[in-house]
Amino acid sequence: MKTSQIIPALDLIDGQIVRLYQGDYGQKTLYSDNPIAQFQDYVAQGAKQLHLVDLTGAKDPNKRQTQLIGEIIRAVNCPIQVGGGIRSEQDVVDLFAAGANRVVIGSTAVKQPNIVKQWFNKYGAEKFVLALDVNINIQGEKQIAISGWQENSGITLETLISDFSTVGLQHVLCTDISKDGTLQGSNVELYREICTQFPHIIFQSSGGIGSLSDIEALKGTGVAGVIVGRALLEGKFSVQEAIQCWQNG
Repeated sequence: MKTSQIIPALDLIDGQIVRLYQGDYGQKTLYSDNPIAQFQDYVAQGAKQLHLVDLTGAKDPNKRQTQLIGEIIRAVNCPIQVGGGIRSEQDVVDLFAAGANRVVIGSTAVKQPNIVKQWFNKYGAEKFVLALDVNINIQGEKQIAISGWQENSGITLETLISDFSTVGLQHVLCTDISKDGTLQGSNVELYREICTQFPHIIFQSSGGIGSLSDIEALKGTGVAGVIVGRALLEGKFSVQEAIQCWQNG
């Protein structure tokens, strides 16, 4: 059973809540230095799943904010899926030990699929989310970008999902890079298409949500989760309003 939900997201650099524009560390907006209070507020408004990205750890694996992440998870009474440059099994082990309900894996799943498949088999496929960021080219091919979007992998979204379905893939977070951080709306057609093609996958949409009408537009596409980051931080609408919008109709 797919439980459908709004998933508030926070990106952390050195313990502070930030947003990068189009994944660029040089274009950074600082929002707050209290992620616990921010997440507690989201949970008080009804959030049932949260999403946390360790941008410091993504940039430098030696500077992972694992201790802080553990503190956040213990203080916030809600499941939190955590990602940010997961490269090794130790990263996975550390995040599960910190209390993450799911670990979000991006580039490593593309570059070292066999290693990541071993983690699926060892820890359980339901404990992972593949974060697949796509560039859609003129031919309409959904090419996965890696390494913080600096590089095109040459692998399509469909190929990777099919490949990981052999080890029980359940959760996929898909972002159309051209929409991320823009507040210009999601790529509704993309989600409709992939949800139809892979009905067994629990898809999370990410990127571009700027208004309640953007959430409304995703209804009926088949996505099970809508990740909302910047719009909440900028007060475009509240978590409560987003949940009401998503559940009505």
